[in-house]
Amino acid sequence: MQPDLTQLPAWTDHYFLRTRQAVERFGDRRVTYAVFMRRPVVSAPRLAVDWLKEVAAARNTVFDIEVNYAEGRWVGAGEPLLYLGGSLANLVDLETIFLQKLGPACVAAFNAFTMCSDLPSVAFLAMDARHCAGLEMAEIMAYAASVGSARARRKIDAKGFVGNATRATAHFFGQQDGLGTMPHAFIGYAGSTLRAAEMFHLTFPQDDMTVLVDYFGREVTDALTVCRRFPGLAAEGRLGVRIDTPGSRYVEGLDPPASYAVLERHVPDAVRGYRSEAELRYLVGPGVTAAACWHMRDALDREGFHKVKLVASSGFDPAKCKVMAEAKAPIDVIGTGSFLPQRWTETYATADIIEYDGKPLVKVGREFLLRK
Repeated sequence: MQPDLTQLPAWTDHYFLRTRQAVERFGDRRVTYAVFMRRPVVSAPRLAVDWLKEVAAARNTVFDIEVNYAEGRWVGAGEPLLYLGGSLANLVDLETIFLQKLGPACVAAFNAFTMCSDLPSVAFLAMDARHCAGLEMAEIMAYAASVGSARARRKIDAKGFVGNATRATAHFFGQQDGLGTMPHAFIGYAGSTLRAAEMFHLTFPQDDMTVLVDYFGREVTDALTVCRRFPGLAAEGRLGVRIDTPGSRYVEGLDPPASYAVLERHVPDAVRGYRSEAELRYLVGPGVTAAACWHMRDALDREGFHKVKLVASSGFDPAKCKVMAEAKAPIDVIGTGSFLPQRWTETYATADIIEYDGKPLVKVGREFLLRK
């Protein structure tokens, strides 16, 4: 239980602590909270609810927790996610923490669901850990990705998130360990992309291998070199190439005209409608674009490496995934941490007491929270 009861006073809002003291002096009352968010989300209440149950057990009390939307359900703006009832003295100092555990998870789950739904044939890896503000956020975000992914699998049979980067949260995805092969640092250490692949294979000979190919700016050249070196892995579908080209340059062999030409061959309608600047960049700009993915797939297929997987990363948020879907980008796996909420103000969950000793009462303007 994080935080536990000994840590709670240091991490909860001071006015909640004072309210608890006053209530204990003048007499406790039974209350019911309605917890809601101001934007549509996907319900991801498990971590908050589990923490509340542990606190209740530690305080030798019982909380009535009525989850209105089961995990993975869509929730409209302003609709109570859950009702929370119990002793005001035992509940009032918990609001800070359980809202922290609830709001961000619900928004991240919504984002993960959107991404998986737009690209149902793509497997996703949750690579968010390095972008999180501490261990607890990393747990919340991994949990959220698993919830959004499960909804996408249930609704449209999407592949969804098949794993993540860290062992501590791998259980959310049914894994024993984190997934991933090599970072850019290992390519630099090895001195060449090929040598990095050889060193990895010698160290982990039984593992499938995904090789980063953008370190030296020779994405196509280095991808083909690795494939030729490991034809067995390539033929068995156990080899992948990952492009993570920065937005400061084009993938090897591309420029604006060449990018347009690639899409014209494969998906001519992709760039013919009106596009915002951001959408156009995802299609034909520098970095990892739809054109870059088609360009790499073409190069692999020309040499017969049809079973080599194409892994893409770099800024794959809901907006970019939607554009990739429209361009039918031939991606097998996406590594992303960009399901993390971009506007943190949208993650704020709010709790209001709507009943005192069973009598409906809520502050003016929040009557929509009262039980129907």
